Amino acid sequence: MQARRLGRNGPLVSAVGLGCMGMSGGYGAADDTESIATIHAALDAGVTYVDTGDFYGMGHNEMLLREALKGGRRDKAFIAVKFGSMRDPAWKFVGDDVRPAAAKNFLAYSLKRLGTDTIDLYMPARVSRDVPIEDTVGAIAEMVHAGYVRHIGLSEASARSIRRAQAVHPIAALQIEYSLFSRGIEAEILPVVRELGIAVTAYGVLSRGLISKTARASQSEGEIRTRMPRFAPENFERNLALVDALAAIAAEKGVSVAQLAFAWVRSRGDDIVPLIGARRRDQLGEALGALDVALSASDLARIEAAVPAVAVAGPRVAPSALAHLDSEQAH
Repeated sequence: MQARRLGRNGPLVSAVGLGCMGMSGGYGAADDTESIATIHAALDAGVTYVDTGDFYGMGHNEMLLREALKGGRRDKAFIAVKFGSMRDPAWKFVGDDVRPAAAKNFLAYSLKRLGTDTIDLYMPARVSRDVPIEDTVGAIAEMVHAGYVRHIGLSEASARSIRRAQAVHPIAALQIEYSLFSRGIEAEILPVVRELGIAVTAYGVLSRGLISKTARASQSEGEIRTRMPRFAPENFERNLALVDALAAIAAEKGVSVAQLAFAWVRSRGDDIVPLIGARRRDQLGEALGALDVALSASDLARIEAAVPAVAVAGPRVAPSALAHLDSEQAH
């Protein structure tokens, strides 16, 4: 497994990470036994970066990870935790709380659920309009000095917020959606994090499964993705045409379309760590196969010609959700 550094002077982690949200109901029911086996397989393959959130499955994800890391496996994992997003008993999102006191409170619960003394990377899931980012990062910095957190991250932050946070405490990584279908960070955010020496942990590399051979299965009744803009009837077939164009290139190279999409994100720079959103070992294995896929300049040109950023139909999330993403706001 190749290594990547999180931040200019940050820790070394695996070149890809494991995103665990899907193991706790993010995209329908998941099997705990298979989820734990997938985490074990990732660690055995040299994947160290493991991403979770205290709101994934209302704490279920952290407790699942605790179970998976028993038997000495905690030392093999670099645990990244997002906090602050709140849900009601029906699992509906009801806002974000990133006040300093809340950050410390959420941290205490995460440490308990994970069964660990220290979290390797701790980050607010969203930037609040009501709480200055300096206050949130300052509170986490206190937890760094106290030994409960090793490094600080951000998620879905704008370039302006990133600069403000970095002025308070070094930021190791920004977690944000980045894929062939979601290239918005390239205009302003990516240049700023590179200027400041901050790594990117990229989620949504397959655009929530749209860039895959199984995209049509996501159209089954009740599947969460049927409520996402790019899977909506007016956009779905247009986007599948782009996937088909990618699949033709992938077939020529003898790889899957998902592997080609992962390889493209990896090609964007050594400061980018793609997250594999797997909940089964077969999904993990396919994604890890992308580590062996080399893309030439000609390959990259063909891929980007097949999927022009302007050709993707629909925003990455619903407009109501976009309005709450700091990364999507003009400052």
